[in-house]
Amino acid sequence: MTLRSALDDYKRTHGETSVFPGERRTLSGYFSGVEDRLVHVGRDGSLRDFSYPLSGLYGIDRSRFGVFRDDEPVWFDDCDPVDQAYAGDTALVETSYDLEGTTLERFDLTTDGRHVTHVVAPEGAIDALEVFVAFAPGGRDDRIGQLVFEDDGVVEVYHRDEHDFLASASGFETVVGQLPERLPDVLAAEPAEFPAGDETGQYEDGRLGGYVYARVPFEDGTATVVSDLRERPDRDTVVEDLVDAAERFDDRETVRSIAGDQFVPAADLDQFTASDGESVVDDLRVLGLLSADVGSRIAGPDFDPHYEYSGGYGYTWFRDDAEISRFLLESDAELDLGLEDWHDRSGAFYERTQRDDGSWPHRVWPDDGSLAPGWANDRIRGDGVDYQADQTASVLSYLAAYAAADESRVESVEPVVERGLASLDDTLAADGLPIACQNAWENMAGRFTHTAATFLHAYAEIAAAPFSSEIHEHAAARARVVFDSLDSLWVDDREVYALRAQMNGELDDRLDSSTLALVDAHRAYAAIATVGDRRRERLRGHLETTLDGLSRETDAVRGLIRFEGDEWRVGEQGREKIWTVSTAWGANAAAAFATLTGDERFYDRSRELLSELLPGGTLCLESGYLPEQVFDDGTPDSATPLGWPHALRLATVAHLEGVDELEGEVLATDGKS
Repeated sequence: MTLRSALDDYKRTHGETSVFPGERRTLSGYFSGVEDRLVHVGRDGSLRDFSYPLSGLYGIDRSRFGVFRDDEPVWFDDCDPVDQAYAGDTALVETSYDLEGTTLERFDLTTDGRHVTHVVAPEGAIDALEVFVAFAPGGRDDRIGQLVFEDDGVVEVYHRDEHDFLASASGFETVVGQLPERLPDVLAAEPAEFPAGDETGQYEDGRLGGYVYARVPFEDGTATVVSDLRERPDRDTVVEDLVDAAERFDDRETVRSIAGDQFVPAADLDQFTASDGESVVDDLRVLGLLSADVGSRIAGPDFDPHYEYSGGYGYTWFRDDAEISRFLLESDAELDLGLEDWHDRSGAFYERTQRDDGSWPHRVWPDDGSLAPGWANDRIRGDGVDYQADQTASVLSYLAAYAAADESRVESVEPVVERGLASLDDTLAADGLPIACQNAWENMAGRFTHTAATFLHAYAEIAAAPFSSEIHEHAAARARVVFDSLDSLWVDDREVYALRAQMNGELDDRLDSSTLALVDAHRAYAAIATVGDRRRERLRGHLETTLDGLSRETDAVRGLIRFEGDEWRVGEQGREKIWTVSTAWGANAAAAFATLTGDERFYDRSRELLSELLPGGTLCLESGYLPEQVFDDGTPDSATPLGWPHALRLATVAHLEGVDELEGEVLATDGKS
């Protein structure tokens, strides 16, 4: 997102109550691209690349699509789409528009680094497809050049390394460059409108910018455009390939066939009810969309790259990523999803990105694993509390489970785990709790129950895995130490485990959804040692109090807030918002506790929370996506879709299916509570 497009959005949305101006929201519409290119297809017909973290290429910054008929353009953003949805289990986005009685069908698919837009209309009803695309090669909207290959129907927009291309199957009836907003336009109160006609002004203006306006003629009732992003390409080869690709994709059946081959879940979805099976497909699709070829994932599409309201989302956090990897591993074992390649790539990525001291850094670029901008890198520069120890613990939990699932992996994984153990030990204080550091939500420092839970989980998983006897004995002993030390975080008055021990040693007894990680940690610990009645009762009390205390229900939505006193992105609402990851964590923890203790009441609680996350639930969008947060009036907000709650939703469905508790009264209405 360039600064020009951020300012454009600011002008258009300033003053709205549940919108943060200057962002590029993905709260409606659908994504395509289960490889390294990620393209958002808006309900308004626009395309926008979110590809940079996954491929290092920026691509489309803004766009506008419409049709030309009766001697004037009709833009899709002035029309309400009749329908927009994925085609079955694929990542092909199908949109239909009704233009005063004329139905247009549109097909959008991202494959092999190309994005295809294929539009079908009754023959003779539409003259041409109107296309405005603002490319930002290298993330820039200045110092850009254009080349137009009119005979081939191809436009090239380039900076230095990145070259972006637009091609048409039927050539261009008109194709001109457009000057980006000049300083007076940027400073004006109202946003500039594009395209700005087919006159560019001075002769060089149309060749010195990334804005392209094209009119693509319909032939036999169809029009197709293809965009492609390349790094220092062989120009002649790319142009030739694009001409061939545009002609090949100028057919709906070809587009559908390629989409069907691109990504098909291997699970037998007939075993689920309609909403549950749909959510499994949605979760796998989302996690595929957010993944890079090397096995890493972005947390979510980066809607705030200028860090106006957040620290950005288009990075790999090892906490989120490793939790997703572990949930995928568990779900695959239960549902036979055929994700072995995903697991292997994750394991290889964690091995490649481990630091010399055995830890993993705050966050990295997903395409190459290099260090990304962050604020929790004290382990790199020395000691300090600005380190998130739970991230290293989460990776080790996955690697141990990954090795345990297939003993042929042990030889390669064991050295990584051994180095990671040394890092955990180094960040475990003498009292048996992790040292003071940052929390999972990255907004506090202290000694957190959640961090301790991740340490317990990691030590227990390592002790249960088929590593050497020395590693097993060491990890088991450490697990017992952390298990016993959790008692120091118990708050008798509230019958909960504290959010944290503060830097002054006092317990912060606020309820925090991240402490729900205790349940899964105790399930892991139960595989190597006994969880006594006293601890089980404390867990029960903690779970009940936390789920009850964090619950929020309005006329529009129901779920769990993140923690008591959470003030982030609340806007004019003035109180905590519901988070999908917290709600999904609650559903997952309730199911895990029921399985651990045999208390079947918690299966009901799990299904109750899960129903809000399934298709038809109040927290699930029409696309099947789970946004990070939701306002009390039902308006979604922040990163959409967010990978972590999708993995939690998938794991919860798999868990309940595995213990024959997926069906129940709560889900009898097909996902609606």
